[in-house]
Amino acid sequence: MRILSFAFALLLLLSPLASEAQRVTGCGFKVPPRSLRSNFASVYEAKEIINNMLNIISWQENFSVREQNGIQNAYATIINRVRWIVYDNNFLEDLDAYTSTKWASISVLAHEIGHHYYNHVVSSSGSVPPKEIEADAFSGYVLAKMGATLQQSIAAMQAIASDRASSSHPAKADRVTAITRGWNEAQSGQQTQNTNQNTNTYPDNSGNSRPTRPATNPGNTIPQPTPPGNAGTQTDPNSDPSWIWLTVQSNKDEVVMLSDDGKNFQQAQVKAGQPFVFKFEIYNYGWLRLPYFNGYRNYKLSHGKDYSILWNRRAGNWVLVEIGN
Repeated sequence: MRILSFAFALLLLLSPLASEAQRVTGCGFKVPPRSLRSNFASVYEAKEIINNMLNIISWQENFSVREQNGIQNAYATIINRVRWIVYDNNFLEDLDAYTSTKWASISVLAHEIGHHYYNHVVSSSGSVPPKEIEADAFSGYVLAKMGATLQQSIAAMQAIASDRASSSHPAKADRVTAITRGWNEAQSGQQTQNTNQNTNTYPDNSGNSRPTRPATNPGNTIPQPTPPGNAGTQTDPNSDPSWIWLTVQSNKDEVVMLSDDGKNFQQAQVKAGQPFVFKFEIYNYGWLRLPYFNGYRNYKLSHGKDYSILWNRRAGNWVLVEIGN
């Protein structure tokens, strides 16, 4: 999570990838090494991130999402005439840990959305380089719209794509180029939209772009993992309402426990009479843990809301209340 001008650091011990002979997924990704880090708690977290993508590009989904651990993969498919995106929770967690960025797993999900967006799954040809290039460019486009940098957008492909091309998948260099093209297209389209409100465009596999409806919810984005800048900028907590302001009704400083993923909690000090201003890194929400009787109670905190911790003298416990709407 981001906390004003500093961030909590996670120490990740990762083994190097094996040779080219290791398993490759259906979309041409080498399976990353196992990690203890956990970003996606369940299908609901993945679904929320996917919904953010769909809102940004103003496209109504035509697929369902299924979590299937153990497959070491993520793929788009049709099962019994129903479109699906199927993903392995551990695979996405390992990918984020190996690349040290949450954008890696998000880029994989965006790639699979691209296969549905371009109707690749209805073809009997299976995976072929033109389809993968088109889905890669779509991924770059969507991540740029979500606020990812170019390096964050290509992190997964640089880390686990195959160096050599095959009959089903392009080489890593070509895929990175496709993502970069999609990312640049989004940047160009955003500049145009800012000046004359033209519609957004999505890149196709020829390098051209086709018009679509403008995004209806461009502000519903996953934040970049960067500390806030100068006052008045998008990342400044005083001008960006998506930052969380947490206060505690106490005459002394209090220590609370915060978590990005609901599993790994870290201490944060809330000073008496001062707001503690922060954002969660992984999702648009996270968790606060407070003492409760003989144990603890977890509260879900969402970006764009303010909260206050109060002492309930009758119950003898701390409680959390939302401030405002």
